[in-house]
Amino acid sequence: MFKNQTVYLASASPRRYEILANLGFSVIVSPNHIDERIHANESSRDFVCRMAYEKNNFNIQQHKQMPVISADTIVVLDGEILGKPKNQQQAFDMLRALSGRTHLVMTAVCVAGENFCQSKLNVSEVTFAPLSDKEITAYIATGEPMDKAGAYGIQGIGAAFVQHLSGSFSSVMGLPVFETVALLKEFWGE
Repeated sequence: MFKNQTVYLASASPRRYEILANLGFSVIVSPNHIDERIHANESSRDFVCRMAYEKNNFNIQQHKQMPVISADTIVVLDGEILGKPKNQQQAFDMLRALSGRTHLVMTAVCVAGENFCQSKLNVSEVTFAPLSDKEITAYIATGEPMDKAGAYGIQGIGAAFVQHLSGSFSSVMGLPVFETVALLKEFWGE
């Protein structure tokens, strides 16, 4: 469907790259680093949308002719954003908190180019089965949780913990396909 369409990806995420490549895009990776601190009184929705925009804003100055895609994904439990764990103890604490509970996964995607900048937000609900300390420890030992928001990857071993998903699998993975394609069609005037 999108063979030979080139897009820039303002992310080093292998998952986002894989999603776009599987759709048939030719993907040029052009990541950047921004300040990812939450502003005072900033809601989780505002934060994730701002992150997607700021990741893109840096790149749009360099790549104006082709669309630049950026995204940000956060896990929210009881109104608190669970970022990427800094160590194994943080990963354990996050997974213990998620055990047997429902949380939100918010992914904002932004597509920009010359004279175009639009974004969309996808919010999915994910329910974890109850997890034992042994299961959590074994999962952490795989290394998978260490670079993932909320300390799990739904596209990997972490999928075994997901009892129910209401929303978009690709969004929980890091890039909502439906919203991304809709923004790209708008970019190309389709």
